[in-house]
Amino acid sequence: MDSTAPGAAPRGLDAFRRGWETQIGDDVFQLPAFSPDTIGDFRVKGHVAKVQGAAIADLHAASATRTADVPGGDQDLVAMYVVQRGAWTLGGPPDCGEQTVSAGQFLVRHVGRLSAFETSAHLTAKFFVLPPGELKPLLGNRVITGPADSAEIRLLTALTDMIHITVADLGPAGVEAAHAALIELAKAVTKGRFDDVEPRLAPALTQAAKDLADRRLADPELSPAMLARELNVSVRTLHRAFAAVGEQVATYIRHRRLQEARLALTAPSGRLSISELAAHWQFADSSHFTRTFKKHYGQTPTEYARSTGAASLSPNRHPPGHGPAESA
Repeated sequence: MDSTAPGAAPRGLDAFRRGWETQIGDDVFQLPAFSPDTIGDFRVKGHVAKVQGAAIADLHAASATRTADVPGGDQDLVAMYVVQRGAWTLGGPPDCGEQTVSAGQFLVRHVGRLSAFETSAHLTAKFFVLPPGELKPLLGNRVITGPADSAEIRLLTALTDMIHITVADLGPAGVEAAHAALIELAKAVTKGRFDDVEPRLAPALTQAAKDLADRRLADPELSPAMLARELNVSVRTLHRAFAAVGEQVATYIRHRRLQEARLALTAPSGRLSISELAAHWQFADSSHFTRTFKKHYGQTPTEYARSTGAASLSPNRHPPGHGPAESA
């Protein structure tokens, strides 16, 4: 769904609504009416998917949005908001007042009646509509908030990213498994902990660990122990999750570092020497890096650089004409 094209408004809202109704339908969540003040410049795009009785959406709003006065029609669902940028302000019962989910925060609550909301411009957020069956008893009348980088939200985010990629190809059994894992992780967010022996969560735990490792590849502290600590699981649980999908944690880290080093070998400018590449990507020394690179790619780093037309690299010296670089 995309209503951000220049000149899209006021058709922008219509395009967004059609996209939502086509992909989600009205049976899970019906979009409210929006304020005329924001309809004229409605620039929102989203990636949404329906997983049985649940809906997941990645939303990017270039413009601010605000709903019209909402009559308060009955609903029965659990809503979760994970805000990466901007802010999402939610209306609530008269005795609760408004609640704002700021960047870096999440909020989850049961919704019994339709309520108003507004979002800031330049919002990036994930929005989940979940069936109340297993979640409503855990929530009651509570509104749960917390940091968006908590272990439970990391896993939920990893799962929803995988669902977005695969949902079109999933058969009935795959959709059922995705839905079950989604509910389990939503329960984990509600309780502040998850069942680390639940086999259905292994793919989400593995992906969350990979996402975290990808952001820390140059960190000398990166290890299975560090990933397990960040994701609030035991090292054994992390290894078991990777094994369930046929992988190993240390092997993934090593291969990703080699991939980044290979890209750096053919960078158009500012290439690092072999020794600097080895140090940057946390190999013991240039000899270890060279052996590992050749075992994986069938060529030494220098041979690979030459084969791609890059200048020769010495073990300890920059190629002629290239000074030190800050990173690969």
